[in-house]
Amino acid sequence: MHNNDVLSLQRIDRLFRDRIGPHLYRAIAPVEITAWEVPGEPTPFSAAVDNTFAPISPGARWGRPWGTVWFHVTGQVPAAWRELPGTAVELVVDLGFDESAPGFQAEALVFHPDGSIVKAIEPRNATVPLPDDSIDLYIEAASNPSVAGTFTFAPTPLGDPATAGTEPIYRLDRMEVGLRDLNVWELAQDVWTLRGLVDELEPDRTRHARVIAALGRAVDALDPDDVAGTAPAARSELAAVLAAPASATSHTVTAVGHAHIDSAWLWPIRETVRKVARTFSNVLDLAAREPDFVFTASSAQQYAWIKDHYPELFDRIRAAVRGGQFVPAGGMWVESDTNMPGSEALARQFIEGKRFFIEEFGVEPLDVWLPDSFGYSAALPQIIGAAGSRWFLTQKISWNETNRMPHHTFLWEGIDGTRVFTHFPPVDTYNAELSAAELARAERQFAEKAAASHSLVPFGWGDGGGGPTREMIAAARRTANLEGSPRVRLGSPERFFTDAEAEYPSPPVWEGELYLEYHRGAYSAQARTKRGNRRSEHLLRAAELWCTLATVHRGDPYPYDDLGRLWRTVLLHQFHDILPGTSIAWVHQEAERTYAQVEHDLSALITAALDTLTGEGALTLTANAAPVAIAGAPALSVSHTAVDEDLLWQHVGDGWEVQHARTNWRIDGTGRVTRIRDKVSERELVLPGGVTAALQLVRDTPREWDAWNIDSEDRTLVTELVDVDDITVEGAELVVRRTVGASRVRQTFRIDVTTGALDITVDVDWRERQKMLKLAFPLALRAGSAESEIQFGHLSRPVHGNTSWDAARFETVAHRWIRLREGDYGVAIANDASYGHDVYRDGGSDGGGQTVARVTLVRAPLFPDPKADQGSHTFRVSVLPAASIPDAIDAGFRLNLPLMPVRGSATVAAAITSDDSGVVIEAVKLADDRSGDVIVRLYEACGSHRTAVLTPGFEWLDAVRTDLLERELSDTTPLRQGDGIHLTLRAFELVTLRVRRP
Repeated sequence: MHNNDVLSLQRIDRLFRDRIGPHLYRAIAPVEITAWEVPGEPTPFSAAVDNTFAPISPGARWGRPWGTVWFHVTGQVPAAWRELPGTAVELVVDLGFDESAPGFQAEALVFHPDGSIVKAIEPRNATVPLPDDSIDLYIEAASNPSVAGTFTFAPTPLGDPATAGTEPIYRLDRMEVGLRDLNVWELAQDVWTLRGLVDELEPDRTRHARVIAALGRAVDALDPDDVAGTAPAARSELAAVLAAPASATSHTVTAVGHAHIDSAWLWPIRETVRKVARTFSNVLDLAAREPDFVFTASSAQQYAWIKDHYPELFDRIRAAVRGGQFVPAGGMWVESDTNMPGSEALARQFIEGKRFFIEEFGVEPLDVWLPDSFGYSAALPQIIGAAGSRWFLTQKISWNETNRMPHHTFLWEGIDGTRVFTHFPPVDTYNAELSAAELARAERQFAEKAAASHSLVPFGWGDGGGGPTREMIAAARRTANLEGSPRVRLGSPERFFTDAEAEYPSPPVWEGELYLEYHRGAYSAQARTKRGNRRSEHLLRAAELWCTLATVHRGDPYPYDDLGRLWRTVLLHQFHDILPGTSIAWVHQEAERTYAQVEHDLSALITAALDTLTGEGALTLTANAAPVAIAGAPALSVSHTAVDEDLLWQHVGDGWEVQHARTNWRIDGTGRVTRIRDKVSERELVLPGGVTAALQLVRDTPREWDAWNIDSEDRTLVTELVDVDDITVEGAELVVRRTVGASRVRQTFRIDVTTGALDITVDVDWRERQKMLKLAFPLALRAGSAESEIQFGHLSRPVHGNTSWDAARFETVAHRWIRLREGDYGVAIANDASYGHDVYRDGGSDGGGQTVARVTLVRAPLFPDPKADQGSHTFRVSVLPAASIPDAIDAGFRLNLPLMPVRGSATVAAAITSDDSGVVIEAVKLADDRSGDVIVRLYEACGSHRTAVLTPGFEWLDAVRTDLLERELSDTTPLRQGDGIHLTLRAFELVTLRVRRP
C-alpha cells in the first residue's frame, strides 16, 4: 500500500472514530433508577417486583458474582424529541461492560410492568426501543463473572459459588434515554463496511483506490462541528462505491442468524436458561423490524426451557416459527458431544429433539447443526440418516492443530456406508459479525471454489452475547451485491443446503470419523461426570427392558413420563461442555448430584418392574439386562444361574499366580503383571522380562485449554508406579496399595471364572495436579490396528504414525472396549467408565517388539475448575486374550451391565433372542405412540454382511422396519417368517423394528 494511502486511512480512522461514535445520539436525558438485589438464586418477575426497591445511580457498584439485581427504570421522554425527524428514542444501558467478549460478563432481560418481555441488554446490544413517552421498565441484571477473563487459562475461584466471593464486581456506568441520530448511525455502518473492505482489497487496484478516495471525500464532507447536519452529505460521497456491484464470479454466502449458546460451560445450567431467554427475545425484537431476517437455533432443550419458564415468550417464538423467521435447527435435544454418548443415547438425542420440534412447532429439521462439538463419531452419518435428516454442519474441525481439512462441502461416509451432505463453513467462526475480513476469509478458504460458489456464514453473538444485531443486518444489506466482496444473502440452513446440493451434485467423499486434532483431553477430564453418564445409560437400558416386560407379561403401566424425563436429563448432560468435563466446578458438582438422583430413580423403576415379573418368593434369581449371556445367565432374561467358584491367587516365588483353564496370570512384587499365557492359542502376551497392567503417572501441562487438551510432548513424560505399600490376598482378589504423591491408589486383581479375563479395579483418592493416571498394557503383539467400540459398531484405527493424520490421532475415544488385532488374533481391553485411550507400537530392530495400549483413568487440569477430579474415583478394566469382536462386546457388557441378583418365584424368558452373536440388541422398549407395540433396536456389530433370525419372547403379530422416530419405512415389508423375524443386514447396519402385538 502506498504511503499516501496509509496516511489517508489514518486520517479517516481518526476522524470517524472521534466524530461518528460520540455523535450517534443527538441528546440524552436522565431516568429514575431503583434496585433490589436478590438474596439468593434468581427470582421470577412476579416475585421480584413485590420487593422494596432502593434508589441507585450510575457509578454505583452492584452485583456479587453469580448474583441478580432487579432495576426499576422510570421517567419521561422529552416532548420535543418526538418532533425531530430522522431520530429514534431508546434506553441506553451500560452495566459496566468491558472489552472482553459479550456473553462472558453481565447481561440483563427487560420486562414491561405486566411481566411481558421486551428484549435483552448485552455489551453489543445495549439499547431498548422506547415507543411511548412514559418509561416504566424492569431490568433483571445478572452479574455473571468473567470466569475466562482473556482466556489465559489461569486457575480461578469464580467457577464455584462457594469460592467466588460476595463483593460487587460491576459498576453501573450508564442508564439513560438517548435520541439516536439515524443518519449518523447509517453513516457509521457505511464506513464500517467500506473501511473493512479496504483492508481486504489488493493495493494498487482500481477498487482499492476508489474506496479510499470516497472515504476521504466523506471525511471532508463531515463537519466536526455539525456531524448530524453533514452526515447525509458524507453518506452521499460513499453512495457510488457502495452501489458498485459484485463481479459475476463472486462467492455467495448465505448469512444465517445464529447465537451459539452452550447449554452449560463457564456458567451453570440455570444461567443458560436465562441466556436463552435474553437472546431469543432480542431475536424476536429484531425480526419484527427486519422482515427478511432469518434466525436459526438448535437444541430442543433450550426451547423447552423457554416453554417452561417463559411461556409468553414461547408463544411469540411459535408465531415466528410459523412466519419463517425463527427456524428450529439440528433436530437434537442438545448440541451434544458425539464421541462419548452411547449408541442408544446418541439416537435418543435425535428422537427427543425431533419429536419436540414436530409436536411443538409442526416442523422437522433436516439439518444437523453441530458447530462446536469436539470431533464427530464415524457412526453419526447413519444415525443422521436413520433419524430422517439429510445435511450436516460443523465448524470445529477448523481448530485442528496439525492437518487442514481438505474440504468444506463434501459427502461424509459413516461406518455402514451411509453418506450425508456436509458443510464446514470456510468463514471459520460460528459467531460472525459479517465483517469484510470474515467474508473475504470465507471466499479465500473455500476449498471447493473450482466447482462450487456457495458457503454458509452463521452470524450473531453467542453464549449470551445477544445474537444478531441491527449492525449485522446493516452489514448484510451493504454486502448483498458489493464490488470486492462476496455476495451476502440472508437465509436459512435449508435454503443454503438445498442450493448447495443442486449446485454441487458430486462432491468429494470423506470416510470415517471427523477427528478433532485438539481437545483430546476431553475424553478423560472430570471422571465422575463420565462415570455418571456411563452408569445412567446402562440403567436406562435396563429400566426400559424390565418395564417393557412387566407391561407385556403382567399388564403393568409403562412409565413413559418417568423414563422420558430421565432420558432428557441424561441427554442434557451429554452437552459438549458437560460430558467432556470442560465446564466450571458448579456444573460438574451439579452433574454428579443429578446422576445420583437419576440412578436412584432408575433403580426404583427396575426394582418395581422385576418385583412384578418374578413375583413374591424366596428363589435366588439372576437378572441379566445385557444382550449377551454373562456367567451363564441368558441375555435379556431372569434365570436360575449357578456361579462357579472363584479362582484364588497363589504365592509363588516373589509374586502371585493364578491358573484358569484358558489363561495363566502372574503378578510380581511391584504389583504389575509379568505373565499372560493364552493356553488355548499357546501364546505368551508379555515379553520376557517385561511387565503389563502398569499404572503410569503422565505429565499433563497443556499449552492452553487445560481441561480440553492433552499435548503430544507430555504423553511421553512418564513415571511408572513400582513402589507399593503392601500386597495382600483378600478372598479371590489380589490387592495392591500404593502411595502416589499425596494420593492413594488401591488396585485389585481378580480372574473372571467364566472367560479367564483379568479384572482390574483401581480405586483412587486423587490429589495430584496437572498429572494424569493411565493404566498401560504393553503386549507382545504386532498389532496393525486398534478396534474401538463406537456407537452401533466399532472403528479400526491404525497403530502407526505413518502420516501426519495418523500421528495427530494420538489420543482416541472408545466406549466399553478396544481390541488390539494382529491378523485374526485379538486381545480385548474393556472398561466401565473410561473413554480416553492411546495405542502405539513399541517395536524392536528384530521386527518383534510390542504394542502398548493405555487407558486414561483420571486427570487434574487447573482450568476452568481448579479442583477438577480431586477426590475418590473407581475404575474397572478387564483384559481378555484371544478375543473376537463378539468376545470384546461380551466383556464390555459384563463390566457395564453386571448381573443383578433378585428374589422371586418365577423366571422370565428372554425378551428377544438373536441366533447370531454379531447382531447386538441395543434397546427393547414400548413404542412412543403408546400403541403397546414393542420397539427393538439392533445393529450388525462385526463389520460384515450377515443374516439373523430374532425370536421375541412375548406374543406378537409381525414386525416392520422403522426410522429412529418409529415411523414405518416406505419400502419395508412384514418380516415374520414362522416364529422368527428374518433380517439381512449390511456391515454395521442399524435397524429399528416395530414388533406389533395383539
